[in-house]
Amino acid sequence: MGKIRQWAGVMVIGGLLMAAVLSFSRETVGAAAPELKGKYEILKEERSTHQPGKVKLVEFADFYCPHCHHFDAEGLPLLEKEFGKKLETTMVGFPVIRGKLPTPFDMYEQAKLMGKGNEMKKVLFRTIHQDKVTGVLDRSIREVLIKEVGLDPQAFEEGMTSGKPAQLFEEGRKWGERIKLQQTPTILLDGNIKVEKIDPENLKLVIQSILDADSKK
Repeated sequence: MGKIRQWAGVMVIGGLLMAAVLSFSRETVGAAAPELKGKYEILKEERSTHQPGKVKLVEFADFYCPHCHHFDAEGLPLLEKEFGKKLETTMVGFPVIRGKLPTPFDMYEQAKLMGKGNEMKKVLFRTIHQDKVTGVLDRSIREVLIKEVGLDPQAFEEGMTSGKPAQLFEEGRKWGERIKLQQTPTILLDGNIKVEKIDPENLKLVIQSILDADSKK
């Protein structure tokens, strides 16, 4: 009986020591995890899409929003120049200006399907904000823009009537609602890091700290 009590005591002590080691390990790992710099919000309900050595930037934007046009023309190119291939960028249409038809968003989604999303995005921003074409983008106007980005108008319009671009636009809009967007442009980094303070210096700080965290692992 004495040996049994002695063995049980050893097991209890061993268990306590193991628990202490595990607890210390968890605390050490937590303490070693680097904090990101800059102003951002971690969305706990969203899954991270981070890949080591690269940051995925999603720009939620409204083609009719002047701030979105400004960011796309000046802010985004600075970030792409700074980080090069370490930064992967795309745009998701999220309308905030009321009373506008969704045609530009559908055109952008169709152009993405045909491999010319970035080219169409730039043309649409220019057409709306510099050329001041803020009314209906009818078929004749669309044809000029479609040809400008190097796509076939007939194939493009067939894609538009398929309903797929409108479906993709709606999915993007619902995504923005899910993460509770309050303004455009809003940036989402790696699927779960929301940045509303979108000046390039703040974004550089956040993106660089994500990349720096990779180098420390």
